[in-house]
Amino acid sequence: MNKTIRRSAVFTLLLVLALLARATWVQFYEGQALADDKDNRRNAIEQYANPLGNIIVAGDAITGSARTKGSDLKYKRTYTDGSLYAAVTGYSSQVYGATQLEGIYQDLLDGTDTQLKTPLDTITDKRADPGDVVTTIDPDVQKAAYEALGDKKGAAVAIDPATGEILAVVSTPSYDPSRLAAGDSDAWTELTKDADKPMTNRALRQPLPPGSTFKLVVAAAALEDGLYADVDAKTASPNPYRLPDTTTDLANESASAPCENASIRVALQYSCNNVFAKMAVDLGQDKLRAQAEKFGFNDKTQDVPVRAYASVYPSDMDKSSTALTGIGQFDVTATPLQMAMVSAAIANDGKLVSPHMVARTSDSGGGVLTDYDDSTETKEIVSSSTAEQLRSAMQTVVEEGTGTNAKVSGATVGGKTGTAQHGENNSKTPYAWFTSYATSDSSDKSVAVAVLVEQSDAARSEVSGNGLAAPVAKAMMQAALKD
Repeated sequence: MNKTIRRSAVFTLLLVLALLARATWVQFYEGQALADDKDNRRNAIEQYANPLGNIIVAGDAITGSARTKGSDLKYKRTYTDGSLYAAVTGYSSQVYGATQLEGIYQDLLDGTDTQLKTPLDTITDKRADPGDVVTTIDPDVQKAAYEALGDKKGAAVAIDPATGEILAVVSTPSYDPSRLAAGDSDAWTELTKDADKPMTNRALRQPLPPGSTFKLVVAAAALEDGLYADVDAKTASPNPYRLPDTTTDLANESASAPCENASIRVALQYSCNNVFAKMAVDLGQDKLRAQAEKFGFNDKTQDVPVRAYASVYPSDMDKSSTALTGIGQFDVTATPLQMAMVSAAIANDGKLVSPHMVARTSDSGGGVLTDYDDSTETKEIVSSSTAEQLRSAMQTVVEEGTGTNAKVSGATVGGKTGTAQHGENNSKTPYAWFTSYATSDSSDKSVAVAVLVEQSDAARSEVSGNGLAAPVAKAMMQAALKD
């Protein structure tokens, strides 16, 4: 054979072998990655070829599917009361993906979850009928929070202390997920560029300074450590209290409040900064951080099942910074979920049941796939004695102190207000907080809530936990306890 022809033949054979090798690699090694690629249109076509499963609240579907026109995607997601439940459902979009419960349970809702497959489905490789997600949300509590927040920028969470079931998750301003279902680019641009960030879940994923609501954590640490014997023991708290190693005196909201050497009960009642700042220094940052972490601070894996952003108690501080953490300032941050967990543990005799907003998942026939109510974890956060004393002191706050707007007829209510500084030198409107628990006087119902009002139309001088956040908490507690 001619030498040139032989070389050409060998070169051509090598090219063919390289092509076969590449084709084999793509088919057997990269095939699944290509199939799963978010830009693979066939995935979206298959996902939306049939109606999706639903997210359920109190037995009713708050999601649905509608037939589309003029699209290769046959169905799109629909929402009932979308703005009301957006902080729970998230969105499922043909273009922008899925978030919150829609994203976490996407495989279940579109029928690709292997738990849904029957033996016949496995043999035929047929997509199974989709399953449903059954939530713990109470529609009355959810609506009460949403309506009470109104046009305020804020968030609210309600938890059943005995079960850990999350009864409400509300974030305002909200948005209608239906606007994103078909991939409306104008709606996407509007929502993502909105300065008020309506798609941010403020209830779970925006930690902010908790202000004086954090004093409950400080009081718990002091009682657990034995720094003070009970909530009525006098503390060693000069008024004013000079921050350690500084020339700065820490002021109280009311100059006439009886805060000098006040007991924990009185200090919570009047929200005495001097008491809790000094208490934080006396305890030391390590003991205070340990107690905060028992309540859930610094937990980067808090899933409900939506991953909540970690609430933070800082480390490596000097004494003056530690003092400021005692009043929920410096670098302390918390989500409404976290502060609701604090009240829930206190209300439940010192024990925290892991919070969750999904009760179970089910197949198309209603058969239970996973029961989350049966898989909760309970941790002792404080002793029964400490919890009882804190409940008593919190009741004083509502009955005679800074939280009177949270009183609920026919119920025992305990709470704590908070007004957290915002901006350099407190130059911006403060955040208004309220966290509380309520137990019915006529039944075994109980609820723990936390409310944050980040911004409202109220004058700066009128911003307070009692004035803005407590009425929202009251509406939620009333809804949760009603017969």
